[in-house]
Amino acid sequence: MTNTGSRSWISISAIVLIMAAMAWAFWPRPVLVDIGKVKIEPMMITIDEEGKTQVRNAYVVSTPVAGRLLRIEVTSGDQVEGGETIIARMLPSNPAALDIRTREQARAMVAAAEAAVRVAQAELNKAKADAELADLDIERKRKLGKSGIISQVALERAENAWRAARASLDQAQAGISMRQADLANALTRLINFTDQNTDSQDDNGTQNDAIPVVAPISGRILRVLQESETTLPAGKPILEIGDTANDLEIVAELLSTDAVKVSVGDRVIIRNWGGSNDLAGIVERVDPWGFTKFSALGVEEQRVRTVVRFRDPPDLRKSLGHGFRVETRIVIWENENALIVPSSALFRDQDNWVVFAVEDDTAILKTVEIDHNNGVQAQVLSGLSAEDDVILFPSSGLSDGTRVARRN
Repeated sequence: MTNTGSRSWISISAIVLIMAAMAWAFWPRPVLVDIGKVKIEPMMITIDEEGKTQVRNAYVVSTPVAGRLLRIEVTSGDQVEGGETIIARMLPSNPAALDIRTREQARAMVAAAEAAVRVAQAELNKAKADAELADLDIERKRKLGKSGIISQVALERAENAWRAARASLDQAQAGISMRQADLANALTRLINFTDQNTDSQDDNGTQNDAIPVVAPISGRILRVLQESETTLPAGKPILEIGDTANDLEIVAELLSTDAVKVSVGDRVIIRNWGGSNDLAGIVERVDPWGFTKFSALGVEEQRVRTVVRFRDPPDLRKSLGHGFRVETRIVIWENENALIVPSSALFRDQDNWVVFAVEDDTAILKTVEIDHNNGVQAQVLSGLSAEDDVILFPSSGLSDGTRVARRN
């Protein structure tokens, strides 16, 4: 009887242990989840886009006249003073090369001009002889007039002839000056580009009659467009000058769908420009027209130019120059005390935003009202309170009332 009773208790104990083990094995365990908190923190919505610096009022210096530009001695980055620093020098253009017909025509014009000078010289000689004869005649007539031998009318006629002779002499002298000028003009047509006088060159190889080109503003040389000596027409760009310290701005090309959200005066955070600190800026202008641009993937996009002005002192960005790459974050909305939930906790339940809140290690499904969402954080208007725990990245296996535990 004792042995039978002992065996019964052993069997009962074994059955109880097996049932307990099975209950423990199949008992629902808490689901391991990532948990975040609802907090009151500053929040902002930004439009992020790459930008490029540029000088607002860059001056392109061009050749003032057609001529030969001497080699540019300034280089990119040099400081210049407006109205003082000579940035280039120019010489008059070389004469063109003469072909055979043009040279013979010029020689014929020279021969004609020389003949005209000889004719004018002969006319001058005749006018001198007539003037000398008129001088002698008027002296005799004046003496006879004082003696009363000739009439007053004859004396006046002699005076008139004398003045006419003197006028003819002046005309002949002017005529020979004109013919000599015509001869000089004809001779210049024979000057060839090989007939250059290089005796007036100084030690630097520039001629004394070089035309200096002075910097129009104070600033730095941005780029030299024409370095070598060459012959250029009037108005040809040779270099570009700008004030990178005080006249620098940023141009960002925003998607048109983002540009409509940006307003003049919006705060801008300038990042990844090369310095250790972020820079501050402000939106100055949003262009009213867009343009088509293809992305790196070949997608056609409508872009809008947006101009950003720096707000920090130039000393904080003195290493920035013209055409440098930066990253801009245009703040279109911000709140210093926003009730924030991580965006990864949100998901859609039909038309509503919902989250799994954690209360007493249990997942509770709650409907929330969301206002702004920047992809990382979302502003909560109702449905949650500060310091509430919410499940991040909720899986499809979670349901309302599921027991959960924090994943280490």
